[in-house]
Amino acid sequence: MLSIHKSITSIASFAIFLLVVYVVTYTLQSTDAQDSKEFSSYAFQFNESIDLYGSETRHSRQLRQIEQIDEDDPDLIAKKEENEETTMCSPGLVLPLWLPQKNLSMGDRCIRGFVYFMLMIYLFVGVSIISDRFMGAIEAITSIERTVMLRAPDGTKQPMRVRVWNETVANLTLMALGSSAPEILLSVIEIYAKNFESGDLGPGTIVGSAAYNLFIIIALCMVLIPTGEKRRIKHLRVFIVTAVFSIFAYIWLWVILSVISPGIIEVWESLITLIMFPVTVLWAYIAERRLLLYRYMNKKYSVNKRGVVVAGEHDKDEADAELGRRASAIVAQRDNAYEDARREYITLLAELRQKHPHADLEQLEMMAQEQMISRGTKSRAFYRIQATRKLVGSGNLMRKIQERAHSDLNEVKAQLHRIDDDDDDDEPTRIYFEPGHYTVMENCGEFEVRVVRRGDISTYSTVDFETEDGTASAGSDYVGKKGTLTFPPGVDEQRFKIEIIDDDIFEEDECFYIRLFNPSEFVSICVPQIATVMILDDDHAGIFAFAEASYEICESVGVYEVVVMRYSGARGSVIVPYWTEDITAIDGKHYEGAHGELHFTNNVTEQHISIKIIEESCYEKNVKFIVHIGTPQLAPDSAHYQQIQELEKKPYKNLTELERVMLLSKPRAGEVTSVEVQIRESQEFKATVDKLVAKANTSAVLGTSSWKEQFKDALTVIPADESEVDGDDGAEEEIPRCVDYISHFVCLFWKVLFAFVPPTDICGGYVTFVVSISVIGVITAVIGDAATYFGCALNVKDSVTAICFVALGTSIPDTFASIIASKQDDSADNCIGNVTGSNAVNVFLGIGLAWSLASIYHMAHGTTFNVEPGTIGFAVALFCAEAMIAISIMMYRRTKKSIGAELGGPVASKWTHASILFLLWVLYLTISTLEAYHVIKI
Repeated sequence: MLSIHKSITSIASFAIFLLVVYVVTYTLQSTDAQDSKEFSSYAFQFNESIDLYGSETRHSRQLRQIEQIDEDDPDLIAKKEENEETTMCSPGLVLPLWLPQKNLSMGDRCIRGFVYFMLMIYLFVGVSIISDRFMGAIEAITSIERTVMLRAPDGTKQPMRVRVWNETVANLTLMALGSSAPEILLSVIEIYAKNFESGDLGPGTIVGSAAYNLFIIIALCMVLIPTGEKRRIKHLRVFIVTAVFSIFAYIWLWVILSVISPGIIEVWESLITLIMFPVTVLWAYIAERRLLLYRYMNKKYSVNKRGVVVAGEHDKDEADAELGRRASAIVAQRDNAYEDARREYITLLAELRQKHPHADLEQLEMMAQEQMISRGTKSRAFYRIQATRKLVGSGNLMRKIQERAHSDLNEVKAQLHRIDDDDDDDEPTRIYFEPGHYTVMENCGEFEVRVVRRGDISTYSTVDFETEDGTASAGSDYVGKKGTLTFPPGVDEQRFKIEIIDDDIFEEDECFYIRLFNPSEFVSICVPQIATVMILDDDHAGIFAFAEASYEICESVGVYEVVVMRYSGARGSVIVPYWTEDITAIDGKHYEGAHGELHFTNNVTEQHISIKIIEESCYEKNVKFIVHIGTPQLAPDSAHYQQIQELEKKPYKNLTELERVMLLSKPRAGEVTSVEVQIRESQEFKATVDKLVAKANTSAVLGTSSWKEQFKDALTVIPADESEVDGDDGAEEEIPRCVDYISHFVCLFWKVLFAFVPPTDICGGYVTFVVSISVIGVITAVIGDAATYFGCALNVKDSVTAICFVALGTSIPDTFASIIASKQDDSADNCIGNVTGSNAVNVFLGIGLAWSLASIYHMAHGTTFNVEPGTIGFAVALFCAEAMIAISIMMYRRTKKSIGAELGGPVASKWTHASILFLLWVLYLTISTLEAYHVIKI
C-alpha cells in the first residue's frame, strides 16, 4: 500500500509541476513585450514548453512569421544561435552528458526529460536505502552507554549504566544529519561542481524541503491520526526553541542575501550561519534541561525503563562527580524505573496468559518481550528505517523485533543455565554421594549407590569407600563392602551395589553408613561424604509421615509432588487420607486444593500427593498452604485386616504376648502429619524478567551484526503491511503480495549493493557511518546532475526543479516516517519537533557549510562569492511568512480547549487546518515558480 502511495505522490508532484508551467505560460500570453527583442526572447524561450502540450500559441505563430520574413537577417540569425547555446546543458560532475545537444526536436526533449525523471526517482530510492544504513549507524552511536560506579550512602559501590548522548542533542545533530544528509550534501556538492560559484539547486532543495516538511508532512499527520485520538508535543520548550530558530534561519538567510551585502556572501556571514547550528543545539539542550532556572540546576540526569541513566552534555569528570553526589537519588530512581518496567512486563504476561491459556511460559515470555520492545521509546531513526523498509519491500521492522525477542530470550536462558556450568568449571574436582540418604526395604535384595564427580573432570580421579555399622550390623542385616572407585577423564559418576539380608523377625528400623575416603591428588571429598542407609522392616504395616515439615517451591513448578513416607515396616495394604488447607494461599487462585486417599500396597514405602500450583508469573510472591494426612488404616484386602479388627475389640489385658505384638504391627501416623508449603516466585523467572527488561531496547533492532544478516535481508521479500506485534503466534503468516515482489525486485540492485556496507556492530557503528555518508555523497552528486539535465531538457530552471522535484524526492521517506510516528507514538514530538529542528539544521549546516567553503575559497583567491538574491531571497521571504502562519495554527490548536493538541482532534477542525497548510504549500510553489520566470517582479 505504501508503494502505491509513493507512486501516487510522484505522479501528483509531476502534475503540479505541469500545472505551474501552464500558469506561467498563460500569464506570459497576456503580457506585452517591451520591445521586439524582448518579445522574441520570451517567445523562443517558451515555444518548446508550450509545444509539449501539442498546441500552437500566438507567440509561436508570430515568431515563425518573423523568421520567415527575416530569415536572411544576420542579427536575427546570431540571436537565434545565442538562444540555442543558452538551452544547451553543461556537463555534470558525475553523470555523463547525453549527446547530441544541438538541433533537438520536441520529442527528443520529452524523452530525455522522462528518462531523467525516472532516473531521479530510482536514485531517490537508492539514497533512501543507504540513508537507512546511515541512520542505523547513528542510532548505534547515540545509544552508546558507559558504566559509572556510584558510591551509595552505606559506602558500597554500585555499577550504573549511563547513556552518553543526550536525546535532544542527538536528535538535532546526528539524527537531523541522517534524515537531511541528501539535501545538505547536495548543497555542498553543487558548490564544488560549479567551481565554488553559487547555484539554485542546493539552496532551492533545502528551502523547498522545508516548505514540504512544515506544510505537507504536518498536514498529513494531522488528518491521519485515528478518529477520536490526538497527539500533543511533549517537549514544548524544545519545540519552541527549534521553531524560533527555524524561522530565524530563513530570516537570517534573507538578511545576508538582500540587506547586509546584497548579492555578496562575505566570510563572516557564512561562518555565522554555520555557527548558528551548534548554537541551536545548545539552546535546545538548555531548554530541555531547564538550566536557566536555578531550582532545576541539579536535574541533569534521568533514568529510563531499562535502568540506564540518560545523561546530559557534561564533562566526563564533572558528570562522574555529579553522579557520585546524587548516588542515592539516582539508585532509587533506577530501582523505580526498573520496577515500573517489571510491573509492565508482568502485566503483559498476565494479559497474554488470558489470551493464550495453552501457551507455555517460554512462548509467553517471548510474546511479552516483543511487546516490551515495540512499546519502548522509539527514536527518529526507527520510524525512518521502518518507513523505507515498507517502501522498498523489505517488510516491517516488527519482524526484526520478533526475531530480536526470540534471540534475547534464548540468550538469557542460556546465560542462566550456563552459570552453574561455569561455576563448576572454575572450581577444583569434588566427589560426593548423590543422594546422601537411602531408604530400602529389608526384602529388596540389593540396591545401587551413586557417587558423583563435579568441577574439573578432565583427568583421572580415584576415591575409596567402605561400609560402617550403625544400628544395623554387617553380616546379619547387610553385606559389608569396601573398594575403590575410578573416574576416567570425562566421567562424572560411578555406581556400586550393596546387598541387604532379609529375615522374618519383626524389629525396629535399622541403619548403617557408607564412607568415602582417600581421594587421589587434586581431588577433594565434599558433603555428603557419608551416605546413610535406612533399612525398613517389612514385617510391620509401617509408620506414615511427611519427609519434611515444610517446603518452599517456586510457582513455575507446575504440579508439585508432596512425598508421604512409610517406614518401620511395609507389610500389607494401607489407606492414608489427606487434604489441603489455606493459610495465605487461596485455593483456586494460587493452587488447586486436593483431598482423597493414598493407597500403599504391600512393600510400597512412598506415595505422592499431587498438587497443581497455579503460575501467575509474579515478580515477587510469598503465600502458604498446608497439606494434612489423617490416621492410616489397614485396607480391607490386607492379609491381617480381620485379625487386627478382632484383636482391637478385646481388652488389652486379655491379649497374649503374640497378640500384643500383632497389634503393634498395625499402621500408625508419625510425628510429621502436616506440611507447610510456601509458594515463592520463580528465581529463574525473576532473573529472566530482569535480563529481558534490560534488553528491551528498540535501538538494538535497527542495527546489523553481520554481512550475512545484511545479505539475507537484501534478498528476502517480506510483506510491507505485515501486522504489528500482537503476540498471536497462532495467526497465519503473511504472504508477500505482488506489489511487494515488484518493490523488492525494483530495489534489488540497491539492496545488494548496500549490503556490502559494514555492519553497525563493527566499531560501534562508526565505520558504517563513514562509509554510508560517503556513498550518500556519491549518489547525491548523481541526483544533482540528473536534476540539472532534467531541467535543461524541458527548459525548467534549477530553482523550480529543486522545489517541485528534488525537495519532494528527498522528503518522501520522512513523510511516511512521520505518519507512522504520529500513529504509534503517544506524543507529536517525532512528527512536529523533528520537522522544525531539521529545517533549522538544513539552513545552518547545509547552506552554512557550503557557503563558508565558497566564501573562504573566493577570499583566498581575491574574489567575492556572489549569490543572486532574487529567486532565493524571494523564496526565503515567502516561506518565512507562511511558516509563521503554520506555527500559529499549531499553537492555536494546542491552546483551543475543544482541540487541545497539535495533531488529530475533531474531524472538522483537523481537516480544515490541514487544508490551510496544503494551500500554503501550493501557494508557495506557485508564487516561487512565477517569480523564477520573472512573471512576478521583485
